[in-house]
Amino acid sequence: MKIAILKEQAAGERRVAGTPETVKKFIALGASVAVEAGAGATASIADDAYAAAGASVGDRAATLAGADILLGVQGPDPASLGGAAAGAWIVAGLNPFGERARVDAYAAGGYEALAMEFMPRITRAQSMDILSSQSNLSGYKAVLDAAAEYDRAFPMMMTAAGTVSAAKCFVMGVGVAGLQAIATARRLGAQVSATDVRAATKEQIESLGAKAIFVEKVAGIEGEGTGGYATEMSDEYKAAQAELVSSHIAKQDIVITTALIPGRPAPRLISDAQIASMKPGSVIVDLAVEQGGNVEGAVAGEVIVRHGVKIVGHRNVPSRLAADTSALFSRNLYNFLSAFWDKDKNAPVLDEEIGNAIRLTQGGKVVNERLLG
Repeated sequence: MKIAILKEQAAGERRVAGTPETVKKFIALGASVAVEAGAGATASIADDAYAAAGASVGDRAATLAGADILLGVQGPDPASLGGAAAGAWIVAGLNPFGERARVDAYAAGGYEALAMEFMPRITRAQSMDILSSQSNLSGYKAVLDAAAEYDRAFPMMMTAAGTVSAAKCFVMGVGVAGLQAIATARRLGAQVSATDVRAATKEQIESLGAKAIFVEKVAGIEGEGTGGYATEMSDEYKAAQAELVSSHIAKQDIVITTALIPGRPAPRLISDAQIASMKPGSVIVDLAVEQGGNVEGAVAGEVIVRHGVKIVGHRNVPSRLAADTSALFSRNLYNFLSAFWDKDKNAPVLDEEIGNAIRLTQGGKVVNERLLG
């Protein structure tokens, strides 16, 4: 069983799908590991470190030659995979809805593509969940990005020359990223409030010492979709939420938006009129900008100014903390493959619950129900 760790080809992607730590663990399972030269350079991992862990390091052709499992952060270009074993597994974040043509190409090439972001949110798969591990650090980085753009201090400071007021930070969307954003903003000394459409998050917000901003007595507050994700709200709820947020957002210095609905454009949370109500010098960080954005006017890959408010729309935020996010992503992949490793076959054998959830292609066809439906 040969496992190949490929160098990422996507523009701006600095992460890597394997580390010396996981290389050692895969070898301990009985696999051989090949790493494409330079794969870890942008995540502060030298080729020598992979070699010392027991991997062979070479060019892409040598890395792919006869490989049974191809590991990536983002889905590799199907045209670049020549030499891999017939029916090789591609295990990565594959963006199945956004890159459907690439999924079709994997099927045509005979690969078995496994989309790690389709991992079901069940207890035994928590350690395999790339969305959670990467979102956790994204929420942290969003607060640091806001602090870097905000021209004032976060904590209250009492000095001989007078008092500096604490920044007011509002987090919209309290999943993994939102909860980490709350915790980080609190550590920096901000006054933090947060909101979400899922009623279950109110207790989580308050447990972190933040103020929960919720619409009361309007149908639709449940907001819980399958797997713990948010779902679409009723029109009545949306109107009440917009009114509540408008009155609250005008008083905020920092707003961080994190709301995503799998397979659909990001919900619009902040309108141009709401941006205009904020104080000049305020900052909004839109973590959903690559999926269409929670903020009207946000531009992917840019920091823009509207009505005197900075709107931060960095692409691929996890990649901006490449060393740590690579370590977590790599462990997710190892935890997944090792959980299904059959010692007799010296290969992973998936069960139906997780296998059917994440398998996109098999036998030359697209087989995942979420793509076929």
